Amino acid sequence: MKQRLVSEAIGTGFLVAAVVGSGIMGERLAGGNGAVALLVNTIATGAALVALICTFGPISGAHLNPGVSLADAIEGGITLPEMLAYIAAQCTGGIAGTIAAHLMFGLRWYSISVHARNGSALLFSEFVASFGLLCVIWGCSRLRSGGVPFAVASYITAAYWFTSSTSFANPAVTLARSLSNTFTGIRPVDVPLFVVAQVAGALSATFLFRWLAPNLPATARQVLVPHPDTESARL
Repeated sequence: MKQRLVSEAIGTGFLVAAVVGSGIMGERLAGGNGAVALLVNTIATGAALVALICTFGPISGAHLNPGVSLADAIEGGITLPEMLAYIAAQCTGGIAGTIAAHLMFGLRWYSISVHARNGSALLFSEFVASFGLLCVIWGCSRLRSGGVPFAVASYITAAYWFTSSTSFANPAVTLARSLSNTFTGIRPVDVPLFVVAQVAGALSATFLFRWLAPNLPATARQVLVPHPDTESARL
């Protein structure tokens, strides 16, 4: 369990560092062109996701997202105490990732964001982004497990552009980004409703797949939704 929690913390930390760091770099190099900055941010995030899921998937399942851990607990993949430990590790790692990104770019170690992200359109976008992410995970992790890193990264890369919120889709990442007053930041006051929308999307996809594909294998064969009581969790 210790190895799994450290894996989740480091993985989420690197994910947030990639999101925040590439946002800072993109904004500095784009010369005020928001589209270019977002493109830089998108490519870095998608590439990092592939690498991180491939690296940490065999250890912890590479949830890197409290929504994924909650969904897996509901389906019996991990226990409630394990879920809470995963979420704590993810949030801690995410905050560390923000701090690391700031220090790498010579900024103060934290800065509370003033970037407003509110309104029904953005909240619905977060619901859609998280709903789609969990649909990808539930389908691919049980039917095409080898393609999970690429499917997840491809979906998040696309969702950056087809959602008005730029697809946070991750409560731990959302919390961590509230501590960065940079391109990817979000005001702390906007975080709770973002998290509610993300969790609602994740749960809706989970319950949908119970009906949509009731004959899915009971366990994932490779990454993202580990089942420690089975051999598949160690593959």
